[in-house]
Amino acid sequence: MMTPGRLDVGLVGTAREIPVIGMALAGAGHIPWFMTEPAPEARETSLVQLRGVTIRPVDEVVQGSDLVVIAPGEGETVESLVADIADGWKAGQIVFHTDPAHGIDVLEPARAAGAITLAIHPVLHFTGTSLDVQRLKDAYFAVTAPATVMPIAQALVVEMGGEPFVVDEADRPAYAEVVDTVATFSRAIIDQSTFRLTEIGVKRPGEVLRALAHSAVDESLRRSADGAVDPVEAWLDDTSEDDD
Repeated sequence: MMTPGRLDVGLVGTAREIPVIGMALAGAGHIPWFMTEPAPEARETSLVQLRGVTIRPVDEVVQGSDLVVIAPGEGETVESLVADIADGWKAGQIVFHTDPAHGIDVLEPARAAGAITLAIHPVLHFTGTSLDVQRLKDAYFAVTAPATVMPIAQALVVEMGGEPFVVDEADRPAYAEVVDTVATFSRAIIDQSTFRLTEIGVKRPGEVLRALAHSAVDESLRRSADGAVDPVEAWLDDTSEDDD
């Protein structure tokens, strides 16, 4: 597998994963030099986590970087961030974004300028803290890239401590729907359950439900590990056995 050498890294966007990915790449020997203005609530933390990084306008971040990471936060899109960069791309530069819904087509302006374009999405709910760096080591990353540069995408994931798997360009919307469904419904179910326990006077409901939630999710993931289990059919079988 082709492994990139030490790269000067530029971080674009206000997503929670921006400083985390910067730290993970720094741990692999790359150097996060520049970043665009972080979200206000994350500014101080980002500068502490990424010691030595300098906040610059987006065009300067791109011009000074061998590897550009684009991670849209609240109110941002990959399209809008790419549009802000306009003609700042460099030939041979590596550019990847972290949006689960898009493949590499959204990076066409960079590709047209000679950049190597990749889509790399870590399958993880980010908190924006250093804890996420450790969680990356257990995470899978969805990668989309042309076959000729796929080894670069996979190598970057491995360097960040993750496990890459390939998602085709046409399948990115379906993949994004799965990611959103898991994150949204997991939070909603836990929030509702802890609220109900609070209503009946249970203290620290999150702690009470922690073991149950983890064991239930782990068992569900174990049963469907190879993707061959139809969850609806399995649920119907379980309910039928309960009725008996």
